[in-house]
Formats: sequence, C-alpha cells, structure tokens
Amino acid sequence: MNITTVAIIQARMGSTRLPGKVLRDLCGITVLGHVIRRVARCKLVDKTVVATSTLPADDPIAKEAAAHSAAVFRGSEEDVLSRYYGAAIQSTAEVIVRVTADCPLFDPAILCEMLELFHGRNVPSSTRPLDYLSNTLGERTFPRGLDAEVFTMDALAKANALARDPWEREHVTPYIYSHPQTFRLEGYRQAMDQSMQRWTLDTEEDWALIRAIYEALGRADGMFVTQDVIDYLRVHPELMAINAHVRQKQPTASRSG
Repeated sequence: MNITTVAIIQARMGSTRLPGKVLRDLCGITVLGHVIRRVARCKLVDKTVVATSTLPADDPIAKEAAAHSAAVFRGSEEDVLSRYYGAAIQSTAEVIVRVTADCPLFDPAILCEMLELFHGRNVPSSTRPLDYLSNTLGERTFPRGLDAEVFTMDALAKANALARDPWEREHVTPYIYSHPQTFRLEGYRQAMDQSMQRWTLDTEEDWALIRAIYEALGRADGMFVTQDVIDYLRVHPELMAINAHVRQKQPTASRSG
C-alpha cells in the first residue's frame, strides 16, 4: 500500500525573540537548509514542503526553500492551520509530518521510527489505528528541538473545518490533540529521559549552543545524529549551561512558522 507522506516545514522571517533566525548561516548552510536536508533524509518521506506566508518579508524563505529543492506553499501568516491544509492539498498528502524550521538538530532516524510505527498501525488489518502520533504528546522524553508530529490528512481536514479558537489555528495541531474523543492519539517516547535538553533555536543563547555543536560535529553532509550530540555534550557539559535558563515560550504568540 503506497501512502504519500509529506513533511511540511513551517517557516517565516518574523520571530519575537530572534528575527530572521531560520536564515542564519550555520557552518555554510542556513538553518532552514539544514532542516530541509535532515527531514528529506528520512526514507519514508516522499515530499518536503516549506509552508511560509504570503508576506513580502517571507520571500527569502521561499527562495531558500527552492534552493534546497523543497516545494513551497504560501498562505496566511496567522492562520497557520489553513496554511498547512493548503500545503497538504497542493502536495496530495495522505500522511503529514509537521516540523518547524528552528530545529537544525532534527534527527531523521527518529522521524523514520515514528513513521514506521504510524504506518504499521494504519494497515487495513490493524485493530489500533492512529490519527496522530507525536514525540511531544504527554510525557516528553526527547530533547526540545527534535519535535515531530505525524497525522492523517483526514485529521488535518477535520481540524481545519472545525477549529475556531485563534490558538488552534495559529498552532496547527491543538484541535487534534485536544479532542481525544474524536482522534486516536499516541505519544512516542524513548527509554531515556532527555527532555531537559534544549536544542531548538529561539534565543541568542540557543544559537551559541547549536553553533558550537555544528562547529564540533559538522561533516560535509552535516548528518551527525542525536547520539553524536549526546556524546559531545557529555564530554562538554559546560555547553548545556549556555541556554539552560531559557524557558520555552508558551503557545500564546506566533512560533517560528
């Protein structure tokens, strides 16, 4: 059974704490370029799309995405749910992966594991099908910055049709994971709890940590993996202190996408 799986990376130039962060140069490639390359490395992803806004300020996002062979969809700045839905329709997606452009340490191996589970649970003979799988749902065990959500086109279409709260439309998936009576949800966890580690890009402190990791581990293909980062930080624990005080923004204002 062939299922079209599309990774949609939301990205925009605006950011309240670090404007233009996704186009910063990180060892010769933009942050967005690294995310596109890492997501596309997952063999179960059929298409990669960057979903940005129609604002002229986001023209550089569209140009950079095209430079890395990603498709581009442009839609509402504020209604990111409708933007995602439009990107999914354009790419004839049946299964959608949601990723944000501020995660340059994203691990394609983790995404492949999640997609293998998701597809395996959605075969016709399955007694426990899934509408939504996320490594951020419930108890978080992965470092912040490796976040991924996987959901069906049917779930996205239903959310787009029924979500009314601005928060639900700005952040894409809250309508889905807030309605367990409607959608079949599951969290994806690992045995080791690494949730206290912060590998996402939202502040200058985050940037200092991520840049140090890339400068130490970066190879020509840029494809070091999570265990490489864990091993490096174990030897250099002082690096984790750089952004240890940073608190994740609560989802009441726009994210990086």
